[in-house]
Amino acid sequence: MAEEVERKPVLEMVQADGMDGNCVTFVLHDEDHTLGNSLRYMIMKNPEVEFCGYSITHPSESKINFRIQTRGGILAVEPFRRGLTELVDVCQHVLSKFEVRSQLHGRMTLGSFSLWSVKERNSWLHCLTDRGTNMSMAADVI
Repeated sequence: MAEEVERKPVLEMVQADGMDGNCVTFVLHDEDHTLGNSLRYMIMKNPEVEFCGYSITHPSESKINFRIQTRGGILAVEPFRRGLTELVDVCQHVLSKFEVRSQLHGRMTLGSFSLWSVKERNSWLHCLTDRGTNMSMAADVI
């Protein structure tokens, strides 16, 4: 008999009672400043967003409290979804440019310091692709 593994949610939405949906806190599990700051930047480019910020409650926790407040009648979920989608697009663009350059040059170098062995590069690209997949899954959840 297979043992069921309880999966913790990737994303939770916390909305204060009496709010109309334009001010929401999203809790992102298993994430850190890498995603938090990048996503905050992408969301703040939206002119309908009045406030966007995040906090990590404790350094030993890998969860982000991500707060968005919008102007007018737009729901906070919309700029969050759009920000995730745009961030995935940017990551895919960087990944494709990196692939092209690394194939042209065989490896990336900075002066005499070699940044990537083939094994390291493939491992890093796999991690980046997985992270993009996780962001896409979070965008699909909301």
